[in-house]
Amino acid sequence: MKNPSVSIIIPIYNAEKYLSETLESISRQTYTDFEVICVNDGSKDSSKDIINEYVKNDEKHRFILVDKKNEGVWKARMDGIKKATGDYITFVDSDDTVDTCFVEKMYKEITKSNAEMCVCGFYRIDSKSGKILSKEMKYENRTIQKNVNFEEVISVNTSLWNKIFKSGVLKKMPNIKSTPKALDDMLFLSLNYLNIDKITFVDDYLYNYNVREGSMIVSTKVDEIYEAQKTMKETENVYIKNNASKSMIDILSAQAFLHLGVSLMLRVSNSEGYKDCYKNNYKYLNENFPRWKKTKYLNIIYSLKHKKSNFKIAIVKKIYILHLFRAFIAFYKFLTKIMKKDIKW
Repeated sequence: MKNPSVSIIIPIYNAEKYLSETLESISRQTYTDFEVICVNDGSKDSSKDIINEYVKNDEKHRFILVDKKNEGVWKARMDGIKKATGDYITFVDSDDTVDTCFVEKMYKEITKSNAEMCVCGFYRIDSKSGKILSKEMKYENRTIQKNVNFEEVISVNTSLWNKIFKSGVLKKMPNIKSTPKALDDMLFLSLNYLNIDKITFVDDYLYNYNVREGSMIVSTKVDEIYEAQKTMKETENVYIKNNASKSMIDILSAQAFLHLGVSLMLRVSNSEGYKDCYKNNYKYLNENFPRWKKTKYLNIIYSLKHKKSNFKIAIVKKIYILHLFRAFIAFYKFLTKIMKKDIKW
């Protein structure tokens, strides 16, 4: 039997409220040569039963159940990758939905361009109100290439669900021992960037990401930042072991600043231990990723000369160095409250 062109991996844990809608959106795809690997990560609700319904009733027998004990989303994804037989692999979260042309357009673009990774636009949606919070990552005729403009990956969203990869890239991904809850997507991508030379984009919004109360993006704990710091350093060690270029090390340092120094600090800014966490994080960046201050990729002038690549991050870096980040957070929250819309910077 011929292997499918695309493998869709869905890590699933206690997702009974949303899973049927997710699987239904996948079953309605215009392109049908795919398999759906549903990794049930020890769910205690009826998620497994829902998966089995699709395994049983799909006429093309595209749905596959991988039933395992609970080990977290990282291990669930890795188990899905091992099981995948498609030439290309994409991911969908168990509480999101995809456009009917998601697989078709992603597959068409990545094969046409012979890239290792392809990115599509997405809607970020408030799950309660249905309001679109933001529209992101939709670009026309955009390509990122090693030794040309690879620093642009710093500003690419790090979620895995609006991307498709050559399966060979993911199957040879370097392994790490510690896998944190926070920043797991970013670290997953960073490890795979070692084997990616070309990234292309689909000029369309094809993924619906639902922001729910209690999700990781709004509920990061201070302790999880220390876990992320440990894994970030381990990732750098993998880069060094694989003889990554100075440019790639600089890109990783810039990502450390953006995600550890900025994104996670925003997430814990209302926590009691925020002040100490910020100080610890600033010290950590200086001691472990000192290039975050010096890399040209976060330089305002360099950014202006290179299509304003990473311009907003370069501005925030200046604010950070001047120790005005707490004031920046207050201003950021004020604007989002007044405008009633999340502001992407």
